[in-house]
Parts: sequence; structure tokens; C-alpha cells
Amino acid sequence: MDASVIEHIHVAVGVILGVDGRILLAKRPDHLHMGGRWEFPGGKVEDSETIQQAMSRELKEELDIEVKAMEPLIEVRHDYGDKQVFLDTWFVTQFSGKERGVEGQELAWVAVSELPDFCFPDANQPIVEALLERLG
Repeated sequence: MDASVIEHIHVAVGVILGVDGRILLAKRPDHLHMGGRWEFPGGKVEDSETIQQAMSRELKEELDIEVKAMEPLIEVRHDYGDKQVFLDTWFVTQFSGKERGVEGQELAWVAVSELPDFCFPDANQPIVEALLERLG
């Protein structure tokens, strides 16, 4: 890839709400961009997918859960310099299955009030702020 070409990535981001109001976070593998930081699970939307299809696929692949209901939360655009991300962020309000780190990633259920204590990728900060405003 030409170094002068900036990569644009559309990402389906799931803010997964537990029955007790806590939110599921996953720790990014160290070898990835922003590795070692916590994130809201999800992944890249493929060209042929809707956001709902991408969210369902990614959360099944990463967490072994089936999305049953989701609603929009916030759209975030962030420029990392070498890549630009569009975080299409949705509340996952209902799911089935028992979450597990399929790829060996650490998971944590956290209260909304605890989110500022976690180190997130830069692009996730508006999501944290939106959650604190809406649910905090």
C-alpha cells in the first residue's frame, strides 16, 4: 500500500449492556494498533454488510454471543494520522449466549461510572463521554 494513502475503516462498535447495567469491555491484543487498551467490542464492516450484519458477525466471532436487539448510540470519526476510523456505535440491549474471549482477550463487566478509570483508544473517548452523559 502506498504510504501516502490513508486507510479509512468503518467499524461496528457494540456497547453491550448487561442486565445489571454494567458494560462489557475487551482488552485489545498487544500486537494491534492501540494494543493493551480496553475497547468496546466490534470490528470492521465489510463492503457487502449492513451495520447490523457486521455487529452480529463480529460479536459472534469475538465473544460467542448472538445479538438479539441493538439501537444506535453515537457516530465517531477519528483521524489517527495513518488511518481514519468511523466508529458506528450501537447499544446491544439484548443478546444470547455466555460471553467469552474467543481470541483469548481479557473481558471485564464495568459500571458506567468506572469507565474513566480505563485506558481506551483515543477514538473511544467520545463514546465514554456519551455513556457517562446518558447513563451516568
